[in-house]
Parts: sequence; structure tokens; C-alpha cells
Amino acid sequence: MPAPASAPAVRFDAVSKVYTTPRGPLQALDGVSFDIAPGEFFGLLGPNGAGKTTLISILAGLAHATQGQVTVMGHDVRADYVAARHALGIVPQELVFDPFFSVRETLRIQSGYFGVRGNDAWIDELLEGLGLADKAGANMRQLSGGMKRRVLVAQALVHRPPVIVLDEPTAGVDVELRQTLWQFVAKLNKQGHTVLLTTHYLEEAEALCSRIAMLKKGRVVALDRTANLLAGTASTMLRFKTDDALPDDIAAQARVTGRIAQVTAHDAAEVETMLGRLRAAGVRVEDLEIGRADLEDVFLEIMQGQQ
Repeated sequence: MPAPASAPAVRFDAVSKVYTTPRGPLQALDGVSFDIAPGEFFGLLGPNGAGKTTLISILAGLAHATQGQVTVMGHDVRADYVAARHALGIVPQELVFDPFFSVRETLRIQSGYFGVRGNDAWIDELLEGLGLADKAGANMRQLSGGMKRRVLVAQALVHRPPVIVLDEPTAGVDVELRQTLWQFVAKLNKQGHTVLLTTHYLEEAEALCSRIAMLKKGRVVALDRTANLLAGTASTMLRFKTDDALPDDIAAQARVTGRIAQVTAHDAAEVETMLGRLRAAGVRVEDLEIGRADLEDVFLEIMQGQQ
């Protein structure tokens, strides 16, 4: 069945999911609705347990929604699942591979799953673009974890899907792989591919995603363009190092990593008030910086404001 001409790349329409557990029903998703436009680079963010993996599992056909509908390029993921899955390429969090085949053989087999023949030219482009060209003949079990993750990306792209889902694609990988991956995915996005990204590296989402949805406890608690989310929160961030305990009122809103503390402020007067409180409490401050809030600050502010 052909997709409607004006269909969004991905549509989640009032999607709910309830799991049956020994302790009773567990509501993993509660009426999630949003569209992703063709060619969009879209971020799906949320703390652990927010429902991101469940939503992607429903999108991929690995789980069924209790209520609601999900479509990919206009194809219902249940009623028209063959067309929906052909339109979708998913890079999972887990490293899943067959240890008996080489990298090239793995990609040829993956092509066969989708009925794609004569795909060697595209496979060569994937290998080159993802830094795997010199590993094409290597057995999968010989590869490092980072290289295996590159192969997972290539597998998801081998049938040229219009919609690409990246589920924590850079978790636990080195800087080189991140740069290689994002350069290649950004190129595909410019060519018209739609990208849905979930990540805990919020600086990646800020840099890459034009629009973002945030989930908490199975519900959408924010949905807007990235620029609007950044503009709608505290615009100033104090960053400094200290070995001293922060005053309770500042500690309650600070983000502390080792010796580095970060505190949001809404204007210059609030900045001066905070610095005065630190001085009065005898907190010795080193390497003080005053800059703009980033997506991580926005994320924490939104999550802390939602019950």
C-alpha cells in the first residue's frame, strides 16, 4: 500500500503501553503524540525509565502499543509492517553480531534480508564513510567494541532507509568514532534522510537536533525547537571550582561534578547575589566562568519541574 504523499516521516499518535508485572500494571507510555517531519534531525531525550526504549521498540515492531498508532512514512507499523520496516533503519544500544562472518559478508547478508541485490557499491561507501574499509575482510569477533558499533550503524543503513533511528549510538565509544559517525549521519541527513536520535550526551543533541522531545514517566513534558528550549530557560550559567561545601540554597540547585559546580542564574543581579552568598559562606572559588546555559541545564530544569 503506498504511503500518503504528505505523511510525516514518523508519527506517534496517542501511544500508550502498559506492561503486566507481578506487582500489577506498569504504565511505560501514557498518550505520547508527536510527528517527525521528513528530513528532520529529531532528538528524543529523557532519564532512564522515561519510556524511550519502549517507544522505539514499538516503532521497530518489537513491541505493540496498548493504545494508539505509530506510522513510518505513512505505513502503520502493525497493519503495514513490511513497508514500515523497509523504511526504517535502527542502530540498537546493544552490540549484537554474528561471529562467523566478515564485515562485508555481514552487510551483504543484511542486504539480503531486505531483498536488496547488487549492493556492493553502497556497502563500499558505508565502509569508507564509517572508517571500516580496512576491516572489510575481518571477522566480526576480531573487532573492538567501537568497530562493532560502526558495523551496527552500517547494517542499519545498508538498505538505504529514509528513516534512521540511532538509539544511544555513541555510548561507551571513543571520540574518533563519534566524529566519524556524526559526519556520516549529518551527510545522510543533508541528503534528505530523517534521523531520530536518543542520547544521554546532551551536547550531541544540542549540536545536531533541530527539534527535541523530552519524556518523563512515559509522558512528553517538552516538545519544541532546540533554539526555543534554550531560550526559554535560565540564560546564564556560573561555573567554578571549589573544595568547600556550598550553602544549602545554592547546593540545592547546583550541578556538581567533582570539584566543578555549575549554577543557573536568570540575570546579572542574580549572578551578583549568588557570588555574594558564596563569599559570605567562605566558599573559595577558583576558575570562575560566566556563560550561557546549555541543553543539559534546560533538561535538568524541565525534569526537576515535572512531578
